[in-house]
Amino acid sequence: MNAIEQFLYDILSGINSLVGNYGVAIIIFTMLMRLIIMPFDYKSRKGMRKMALIQPKINELQKKYGKDQQKLQQKQAELMKKEGYNPLSGCLPLLLTWPIMFAMFAAMRAIANEQMAMQTFRYLAGETDIIAAADRFLWVKNIWMADSLFASIAPNAQALNMIPANMWQRAYEMLSEGQLQAVTESIAAVSETVLDFSTTDAVKTSVTSMITALGQMPGYVEAVATVPGWTGLNFFLFSITLYKQYNGLLILPVLAGVSQVLQYKFNPALNENQQPQQGNAQSNGMNNFMKYFFPILSVFWCLTSNAGFAVYWVTSTIAMWIQSVIITKILEKQDARKALSESVSGEGSIK
Repeated sequence: MNAIEQFLYDILSGINSLVGNYGVAIIIFTMLMRLIIMPFDYKSRKGMRKMALIQPKINELQKKYGKDQQKLQQKQAELMKKEGYNPLSGCLPLLLTWPIMFAMFAAMRAIANEQMAMQTFRYLAGETDIIAAADRFLWVKNIWMADSLFASIAPNAQALNMIPANMWQRAYEMLSEGQLQAVTESIAAVSETVLDFSTTDAVKTSVTSMITALGQMPGYVEAVATVPGWTGLNFFLFSITLYKQYNGLLILPVLAGVSQVLQYKFNPALNENQQPQQGNAQSNGMNNFMKYFFPILSVFWCLTSNAGFAVYWVTSTIAMWIQSVIITKILEKQDARKALSESVSGEGSIK
């Protein structure tokens, strides 16, 4: 992890140490990140609102100088200078937040991988209380697995093979002497492999041995047991398996889709920038497509990701909507004061 990712990792871990639950910690962490990003969002919204206000004037220029592109560009530049509008003001502020967002995702992914590795070691150590209180969240039994009837409460082989070597090494170094001895004994019972997470090939060998050893652990076998007749069923483009100890109730994926629908319906920012434009069927068609595409995509992401990500996604969507309402109110008040000031100034010049 780079410095920013490590910093955000430490913040999320620190919040969890205070509240004792990763689900609550992710909610607090998400709200904190939205507060940090809010000034950039405000700048972007202000620029987009300014563009929406001068768009009718730009349309008039296009009608008037549409056949003379050089003249049109000159007049548009003069208009934007007069109105004090910078074409980059709508997108540049948000682009500046992308490194923060990517670092945040990386930090959350690192914690998820680390915790799944730790749970695996606990199974191998023969512990009974595998899923700690910090890993449970409301109806979700293990926040590092998907909130779904079709996800087990324990990491499966596919999930274990996707954990990076450095996360395995970090989790391995966090083991107590008693845990380390128990894990070593479990591995030795099925293989002569010595756990090594220093290289990609070594990780593959070690994980293969661990998966074999997990098959001998009653607690793990029970955690990933499937319902007879419900293994690998093909459903449209998906293959689904129903587990006896399923991890969730599909509530977070549904909330993700519903929150996206409500955001598109009631978000002031989207209403400002996605109004139907007469004669622009392509733009209107794209707007309608996005209204349905993003909710479906959100459900898919939350079904195929761990519940921690789903908690973030739902929280972030709701926070963005609230933030948008607040910013809209602020901009409306600013526009009202500006209009009043210009009105008074105009009256004074007439006199």
